[in-house]
Amino acid sequence: MPVTGLFCCTTEFTYQRRHPRAIGFTNSVNSGRDKEGRLRHHAVCGILMHSSLAVTVEGLPLGLAAVKFWNRDKFRGTAALKRKINPTRVPIEQKESVRWLENLRQSIERLGRPDRCVHVGDRESDIFELYCLTKELGTHFVVRTCVDRLAGDGSHTISAEMSEVDAAGQHIIEVRNDAGEVVEVALDIRFKQIRVLPPIGKQKRYPSLDLTVIHAVEPNAPKGRKRIEWKLLTNLPVESCAEAVEKIQWYAMRWKIEVFHKILKSGCRAEDAKLRTADRLANLVSVFCIISWRVLWLTMLARTSPEAPPTVALTDAEIVLLDHLVSDVGDRKTQPGTLIFYLTKLARLGGYLARAADPPPGNTVVWRGLTRLTDIKLGAEIAGKQNVGN
Repeated sequence: MPVTGLFCCTTEFTYQRRHPRAIGFTNSVNSGRDKEGRLRHHAVCGILMHSSLAVTVEGLPLGLAAVKFWNRDKFRGTAALKRKINPTRVPIEQKESVRWLENLRQSIERLGRPDRCVHVGDRESDIFELYCLTKELGTHFVVRTCVDRLAGDGSHTISAEMSEVDAAGQHIIEVRNDAGEVVEVALDIRFKQIRVLPPIGKQKRYPSLDLTVIHAVEPNAPKGRKRIEWKLLTNLPVESCAEAVEKIQWYAMRWKIEVFHKILKSGCRAEDAKLRTADRLANLVSVFCIISWRVLWLTMLARTSPEAPPTVALTDAEIVLLDHLVSDVGDRKTQPGTLIFYLTKLARLGGYLARAADPPPGNTVVWRGLTRLTDIKLGAEIAGKQNVGN
């Protein structure tokens, strides 16, 4: 039974620099028209990061299993090149998307037990070479697809075959409507094992694969928002509707890596750094990744193991300071001496009101509280040294 999910995603860090070439570029964007009406483009200064966050099935982040930094330097002519060369015929080794394969290899090598790991990715990771690599490494994947691949004997596609599959059941999820209200939505669940063919230009290099296709679709299009339609592909066996829902829930946990990136940018303010080269920025962001993981880990650990002792996440000095700084935990009914008790105190340092009706402390108040606690701890250490000197 797989116990660790590898949630992969790419994010971009942008900077304003007088000499941007020392850092590099990430993208070319439209910046309006000149006096003659011609479109103007400018390259965005920054670096890109592709990360793989290891998460348990309970939602507890274990840390980064792999990370890759890079930037781009060529933008002109790419559209014209695509008209001449079919991108699906270009070897994966010559593409930027090879990062998905590299991170998967690094993650499996670092974690070990590939049979207990599941790569979870959005539509950007719908790469046939990735599926072949998971088979080679003996690991698993759950990916949301964007390509309607050829299936069976090659005379039809996956969507055509799935259109003949009856719903095996329904799964209820909660979403917010345009008014911000939480409403329940029923999704029809369909699944089937299908022989999936590689792209036409790569059929001599890669074999066909027997994969499970899972469709979770809202039966009727609602008013005011898009219909929910998740099309997943996995090499894990699915024999029942419950097992299909389990894979859907694993994919739904993918938002955790987005939260990780939010902490990295908003909490650690990685894009406010003034360093002038890409290597120095990458080193700084790497340190921020550790801090961001700790904030996310603290938040989720308090929810999965609230009765654990506080020493599993906080130092003795931090616990003593929290006892001095925060006298109580408000109206939150928590057991003194537990992890959730001290995390609530930490969150109160970050502005958490701790009312009875408030949800559990989130990442924002935790990172604010941790920032204040770190500054106070540093001041206490300096004051202690001065007292010793006197």
